[in-house]
Amino acid sequence: MLLMDFNYDTDTWQTFLQDNWLVLALALVALLVVVRIVKTFVKWALVAVILVGVVMYSGYTLDDVKSIGTKVTDSVKQEAIAAMAGEAKDATYTANDDGSFTVKTSNLELTGKPGEAEVEVKFRGTKIGSLKIDDTIRTLIDTAKSNS
Repeated sequence: MLLMDFNYDTDTWQTFLQDNWLVLALALVALLVVVRIVKTFVKWALVAVILVGVVMYSGYTLDDVKSIGTKVTDSVKQEAIAAMAGEAKDATYTANDDGSFTVKTSNLELTGKPGEAEVEVKFRGTKIGSLKIDDTIRTLIDTAKSNS
């Protein structure tokens, strides 16, 4: 299971919610009113302003929010790499008509071109981006070739 680390423990979050429940409730009511009444682009701008205000009020900076996204992405990539090692024996290799190749397992799909340094990775059907071809990925590709 993917757990995000916000650099706070649950006691800190509980204290924050208990201390600031009124502000959070007012922000939620404001969001509901804006979403129900305003019907234009302004609605989403107001929603964004309210959300940014709540995040800033909670003490997070934009760098904190960006780092949370980076941590989640890195965690998913690590899960994908771990899955590569365990699923290599069932991997299939397909040479595509455009010169690229596709390696598929039950949870992963790698797409790349021979000789390139990176492959596009989908983990459980969701694109997680490009990964540099390292020993783990090279082993998966070679094993898939030998399986096919």
